[in-house]
Amino acid sequence: MRDLTEHEKRPSAFLVYLHVWRRSLGAGQKVASLSYQEIAEGTGLSKSAVQSAVRLLRRRRLIYVSLKNPTATPIYRAERPWIRRKQG
Repeated sequence: MRDLTEHEKRPSAFLVYLHVWRRSLGAGQKVASLSYQEIAEGTGLSKSAVQSAVRLLRRRRLIYVSLKNPTATPIYRAERPWIRRKQG
Protein backbone atom coordinates (compact mmCIF):
# COMPACT_ATOMS: atom_id res chain seq x y z
CA MET A 1 0.00 0.00 0.00
CA ARG A 2 3.01 2.23 0.44
CA ASP A 3 3.22 2.15 -3.34
CA LEU A 4 -0.05 4.11 -3.59
CA THR A 5 1.21 7.02 -1.51
CA GLU A 6 4.86 7.13 -2.57
CA HIS A 7 5.15 5.79 -6.12
CA GLU A 8 1.72 6.80 -7.45
CA LYS A 9 1.58 9.96 -5.30
CA ARG A 10 -2.10 9.23 -4.60
CA PRO A 11 -2.86 9.19 -0.86
CA SER A 12 -6.53 9.62 -1.78
CA ALA A 13 -6.49 6.09 -3.23
CA PHE A 14 -5.15 4.78 0.07
CA LEU A 15 -7.97 6.53 1.96
CA VAL A 16 -10.59 5.11 -0.40
CA TYR A 17 -9.13 1.60 -0.09
CA LEU A 18 -9.21 1.84 3.71
CA HIS A 19 -12.81 3.08 3.65
CA VAL A 20 -13.94 0.25 1.35
CA TRP A 21 -12.05 -2.27 3.49
CA ARG A 22 -13.63 -0.93 6.68
CA ARG A 23 -17.15 -1.05 5.26
CA SER A 24 -16.68 -4.56 3.85
CA LEU A 25 -14.06 -6.87 5.37
CA GLY A 26 -13.64 -4.72 8.47
CA ALA A 27 -17.37 -5.06 9.18
CA GLY A 28 -17.34 -8.82 8.67
CA GLN A 29 -18.84 -8.65 5.17
CA LYS A 30 -17.31 -9.70 1.86
CA VAL A 31 -18.68 -6.70 -0.07
CA ALA A 32 -20.09 -3.23 0.57
CA SER A 33 -22.60 -1.27 -1.49
CA LEU A 34 -21.30 2.31 -1.55
CA SER A 35 -21.99 5.33 -3.73
CA TYR A 36 -19.25 7.79 -4.65
CA GLN A 37 -20.98 10.31 -2.39
CA GLU A 38 -20.92 7.93 0.61
CA ILE A 39 -17.22 7.27 0.09
CA ALA A 40 -16.57 11.01 -0.31
CA GLU A 41 -18.37 11.79 2.95
CA GLY A 42 -16.62 8.93 4.76
CA THR A 43 -13.14 9.99 3.65
CA GLY A 44 -13.49 13.77 3.45
CA LEU A 45 -12.50 13.73 -0.22
CA SER A 46 -14.35 15.31 -3.12
CA LYS A 47 -16.51 13.08 -5.30
CA SER A 48 -14.17 13.58 -8.27
CA ALA A 49 -11.16 12.60 -6.12
CA VAL A 50 -13.02 9.43 -5.10
CA GLN A 51 -13.81 8.62 -8.74
CA SER A 52 -10.16 9.05 -9.68
CA ALA A 53 -9.02 6.92 -6.73
CA VAL A 54 -11.48 4.14 -7.62
CA ARG A 55 -10.15 4.10 -11.20
CA LEU A 56 -6.60 3.70 -9.89
CA LEU A 57 -7.55 1.01 -7.39
CA ARG A 58 -9.43 -0.95 -10.07
CA ARG A 59 -6.46 -0.67 -12.44
CA ARG A 60 -4.13 -1.89 -9.68
CA ARG A 61 -6.63 -4.68 -8.86
CA LEU A 62 -6.91 -3.63 -5.24
CA ILE A 63 -10.69 -3.35 -5.37
CA TYR A 64 -13.30 -5.15 -7.41
CA VAL A 65 -16.41 -3.18 -8.44
CA SER A 66 -19.61 -4.65 -9.81
CA LEU A 67 -22.86 -3.08 -10.97
CA LYS A 68 -26.21 -4.82 -11.32
CA ASN A 69 -27.18 -2.21 -13.92
CA PRO A 70 -25.57 1.02 -15.18
CA THR A 71 -27.37 3.26 -12.65
CA ALA A 72 -27.10 0.95 -9.62
CA THR A 73 -25.02 1.73 -6.55
CA PRO A 74 -21.65 -0.03 -7.02
CA ILE A 75 -20.78 -3.06 -4.93
CA TYR A 76 -17.13 -3.00 -3.79
CA ARG A 77 -14.86 -5.79 -2.64
CA ALA A 78 -11.47 -4.95 -1.17
CA GLU A 79 -8.87 -7.29 -2.64
CA ARG A 80 -5.78 -8.39 -0.75
CA PRO A 81 -3.35 -9.68 -3.40
CA TRP A 82 -0.56 -10.02 -0.85
CA ILE A 83 -2.49 -12.84 0.90
CA ARG A 84 -2.08 -16.17 -0.82
CA ARG A 85 -5.15 -18.34 -1.11
CA LYS A 86 -4.99 -21.95 0.03
CA GLN A 87 -4.92 -24.54 -2.72
CA GLY A 88 -7.33 -27.35 -2.14
